[in-house]
Amino acid sequence: MNRQVLLFICLLSLDSVSGQVSYSIPEELSKGSLVGNIAQDLGLEIKRLVSGKAKIYTRNNDGYVELNRERGVLLVKERIDREALCTETALCALHFQIILENPMEFYSVTVQITDINDNAPTFEKSEMKFKISESAVIGAKFVLERAVDLDVEMNDLQNYELKPTDHFALKLHNNANGNKNVEMVLQKPLDREKQEQISLVLTAVDGGEPQMSGTMLILITVLDVNDNAPVFTQHTYKATVTENSPKGTIVAAVTASDADRGSNGKITYSITNTLDNVRKVFEVNEENGEISLIGNIDFEKSRHFQINLLASDDGGLTDSCKLIVDVQDVNDNKPEINIMSKSNVISEDAKLNTVVTMINIEDLDSGENGNVKCFISENVPFILKTSTNNFYSLVTDSDLDRERASEYNITVTCSDEGVPSLSSSVTLTLQISDVNDNAPVFERSSYEAYIVENNTPGLSIFTVKARDADWNQNARVSYILEDSSVNGVPVSSYVSVSADSGVIHAVRSFDYEQIKDFQFRVKAQDGGSPPLSSNVSVKVMIQDQNDNPPQVLYPVQTGGSLVAEMVPRSADVGYLVTKVVAVDVDSGQNAWLSYKLQKATDRALFEVGLQNGEIRTIRQVTDKDAVKQRLTVIVEDNGQPSRSATVIVNVAVADSFPEVLSEFTDSTHDKEYNDNLTFYLVLALAVVSFLFITCLVVIISVKIYRWRQSRILYHSSLPVIPYYPPRYSDTLGTGTLQHVYNYEVCRTTDSRKSDCKFGRAGSQNVLIMDPSCTGTMQRIQSEKSILDEPDSPLEVRM
Repeated sequence: MNRQVLLFICLLSLDSVSGQVSYSIPEELSKGSLVGNIAQDLGLEIKRLVSGKAKIYTRNNDGYVELNRERGVLLVKERIDREALCTETALCALHFQIILENPMEFYSVTVQITDINDNAPTFEKSEMKFKISESAVIGAKFVLERAVDLDVEMNDLQNYELKPTDHFALKLHNNANGNKNVEMVLQKPLDREKQEQISLVLTAVDGGEPQMSGTMLILITVLDVNDNAPVFTQHTYKATVTENSPKGTIVAAVTASDADRGSNGKITYSITNTLDNVRKVFEVNEENGEISLIGNIDFEKSRHFQINLLASDDGGLTDSCKLIVDVQDVNDNKPEINIMSKSNVISEDAKLNTVVTMINIEDLDSGENGNVKCFISENVPFILKTSTNNFYSLVTDSDLDRERASEYNITVTCSDEGVPSLSSSVTLTLQISDVNDNAPVFERSSYEAYIVENNTPGLSIFTVKARDADWNQNARVSYILEDSSVNGVPVSSYVSVSADSGVIHAVRSFDYEQIKDFQFRVKAQDGGSPPLSSNVSVKVMIQDQNDNPPQVLYPVQTGGSLVAEMVPRSADVGYLVTKVVAVDVDSGQNAWLSYKLQKATDRALFEVGLQNGEIRTIRQVTDKDAVKQRLTVIVEDNGQPSRSATVIVNVAVADSFPEVLSEFTDSTHDKEYNDNLTFYLVLALAVVSFLFITCLVVIISVKIYRWRQSRILYHSSLPVIPYYPPRYSDTLGTGTLQHVYNYEVCRTTDSRKSDCKFGRAGSQNVLIMDPSCTGTMQRIQSEKSILDEPDSPLEVRM
């Protein structure tokens, strides 16, 4: 088997590679026969064929040849019959493309199918009958049916033989299309009386090895004289017909004449074609010679027809001519768009001129009807580039951005130049895969939030929100609290941020009086690789709450001394006695203070300014007014709910100091002693009761103990050693106080007031006596005793 390989490589301006390989193989090869080593001929490695998923692309999907990637060879997939594959052409070839991916490449392959002598010449009819007049002149011609050999070139029909050759000889005429017309020529006059029937054998022989042949029997009936044969007006007729013309359309008419009369002059027309499908498409009217359509005309299948016509009279004389019919093309085929290879997904960071799809365009029409131009929809970042004739590549023309368009529906439309123009289109759907090229963006450039002081730890303050224009993992935003400090303390001890939701929580309870506001930064980071981030400033404002009562700065409240404001009896209305001064550490309306007179010895004598706290007289002071005036002033803030503080203001209505001194001395000490007496009595009762119960328990315990000891000694010879608990009497055993006490008595200069102060003993107990000689016990560990100091001095302000 001879195999010829022709290799043509063409480098294109695009990223795809194109080449052409041509092979030649004989027909009828067995399945699995080698066509050619495509890898070696294209200069490709076998692993490139495997990794590129090499495949065969053919438009009509005739699977005669298959690709073996592992061996890099082309094999016969099924038996190839050249005569069935190429019915009307001498040259027969298979055309297909080898497609590779990653990167996309394609190569054109042509496999020429050579003919072998596997078909013998055949006649359509097994016999042919003639009626020939005995008066037929020598040299009369009789057209014979041609044999058909489906093979080509040397394997095609080469010659004819006629036996016997007593009366007739063969004459061959070569036509312009390469076919041979066979005529039987009369060499010797016929004599019906000697031989009415003549049988001849026509043999058709081809030129193949081995040589093959076919035969047809010719039966000749010799008739009486008919010495004029029909004659056509032209040897060759020409006509045109438009494809897709309806059945019954008259294509042309041929005319023949016969000089004879009667039945010998009646002409009958017939078609003698045996090769091709002429008889299935055309028919001739036997009487008038009109040729009409009985089948469909398709320019893409047959562009020309040659109709061989025969005119015969009843005497058996004939004449022949031919009709050449040219088929005119009409634009009846839309362009066919074939997707050779395509990508469904492309990354948004793909480079310019990246090949996305490879397309093959085919239009079966010819001329302008077959000229095709393709274009794509506007406003897409892609263009169509032509690589070779009828091959296009869809490539990127500008940068892609998934956030602007995540999917493209690209419509490819192809139109021919016929009138009217025909077009076809196909829509390609292309997904844009995401790349992490967008950082999270907060909804605001900065945030301000407010929280009321004394909040519960863990309280949600507010939420920061950032959005990422990317997709999926690249758009998953996490929130992180950036490291910083507030007054030297890490900000993480003040607030926390939920990584998923961005909710800001208070870690501690805030105090407006300690911190009024603070700032920190929150970072939003996506889940891409590498991750992108952005941050935002957050300012938290602490709102004041009315959690502090007013504090009275003046008059100062002391426990040991008495402060009184003095008002002369000659004071007029509106006389300024004093001013209560208070402050509130809260802010805003929580610190707005108002002053009210809650209680007073004589409400008709004094008033307090609501806003300034000034105490003034509201009427003239008289001699009937008491010297000692006690005012209780309440200071309230404006919070909700409001908080307050009270202050007692002592006012002396007198014109001289001695009057004030005697009045305030009596009343002050009496009040203090009376207030403390009840407390000390209750305390003393509780202490005595506790000591009594304790002593009772101890005595019982000692008695039981001694009884048990006596029982033990009674039964043993050990000496008895008595045990006395410390600080207990060995005679009575009932007292708990020590036996020795020292007493120190002190007297004041005031004859109406007496104090008794006992000296300190080992028990560190003090007995305090008031003027009525009632006493109580109190621990010396108290920070201050009202009797440890001399009588409290009396301060009088004028």
